[in-house]
Amino acid sequence: MLKNIPFYIGLRYTRAKRRNQFISFVSAFSLLGMALGVMALIIVLSVMNGFDREMKQRILSVIPHGFIDQQPQMQDWQAVARQVEQHPEVVATAPYIGGFALISYDRGVESIQLQGILPEAENRVSVLEQHMIVGSSTDLRPGEFGIVMGRLLARSLGIAPGDKVNLTLSDINITPAGVFPRTRPFTLVGVFEVGAQVDQTLAMIHIDDAKRLFRYQGVQGLHVKVTDIYRAGPVMGELAGDFGDSYTVKDWSQTQGSLFQAVKMEKIVIAALLCIIIAVAAFNIVSSLVLMVADKRSDIAVLRTLGLNARQVMAIFVVQGSAVGVAGTLIGALIGCVVAQTLNRIMNFFEALFGWQIFNPEVFFITQLPSVLMWQDVAFICGLALTLSVVATLYPAYRAAKIEPAEALRYE
Repeated sequence: MLKNIPFYIGLRYTRAKRRNQFISFVSAFSLLGMALGVMALIIVLSVMNGFDREMKQRILSVIPHGFIDQQPQMQDWQAVARQVEQHPEVVATAPYIGGFALISYDRGVESIQLQGILPEAENRVSVLEQHMIVGSSTDLRPGEFGIVMGRLLARSLGIAPGDKVNLTLSDINITPAGVFPRTRPFTLVGVFEVGAQVDQTLAMIHIDDAKRLFRYQGVQGLHVKVTDIYRAGPVMGELAGDFGDSYTVKDWSQTQGSLFQAVKMEKIVIAALLCIIIAVAAFNIVSSLVLMVADKRSDIAVLRTLGLNARQVMAIFVVQGSAVGVAGTLIGALIGCVVAQTLNRIMNFFEALFGWQIFNPEVFFITQLPSVLMWQDVAFICGLALTLSVVATLYPAYRAAKIEPAEALRYE
């Protein structure tokens, strides 16, 4: 029975009406701060998880899982493709020629990533054909100099299917009339919309037209699709061992990895900043308990004279401070999980109520705020909040345990 006394007294102090209203205010503020910090951290991390998922679904569904390039050119790409496709985890391959160019129309000029593709083969390694909103990638035919580009790129140039644009490379032509950059007119035959940055930077032409534009005899390399995109690194590593030094083998994490690493770093930084809210709430627990110990000096002295030892007195205030932290964590976790799961409904409600449109589809790649609640994040946040709550009680509890009964009761 004596073992449970610190627990009961600690909870009793938590529920009791205190003579000092300031202590009650600080304790309530500690609980509110803990709940707010946990709730905000859960919601923000869920939104960051949603952005990460949206980027991976949109970008990684379009870009190849792997690349095999040969310097200076790959002459017999069919033989290399047959060798690569013998790997059990490789689904398909497609030849390509890649580079950068300036695209211009009227007075508009944009820098783009230009790819020469073989449409029939490229459709086996990319789902871009499923995102065509005008025309088709199969409209790219050799010798017709057609081009397919993203919707944002076409809109920024102000062009429509059938319009002619000029592609300019960094290479130069030396002629009797002087030195000129290599330029070629192309006709827009298709527009795609993925809902990612590639809508503004990527354009594609037929690989035979790319050979003439870039002066290639063969191709630059192969696009590779594997069964599991998250296994692309190991698969491409195995394929790299089958080729010589004249080949360069890469996977999507090497070409797009910096983008996803940036998102991951943003998630870590934002989480660290929001943890400050939880830390402030923990400091408030320290403040409220220090004031409580000063307010309960006579009670502590009486309990010591009745037989409680220093460890039991310390346990009383650990229980009291932890109860505030546990209550705040549970309230914050409950509200945070509910809001994270229903975030789009809440946004739709306020958009309908005030007539707003938070994410304009003409400006942003998304129309709703993505949210993915990951229970491991919830467990980590709750564990962190509870740990800080318990640690915050140790110093005030130690101060309470050091109170001498005779000294505390001398002036009572």
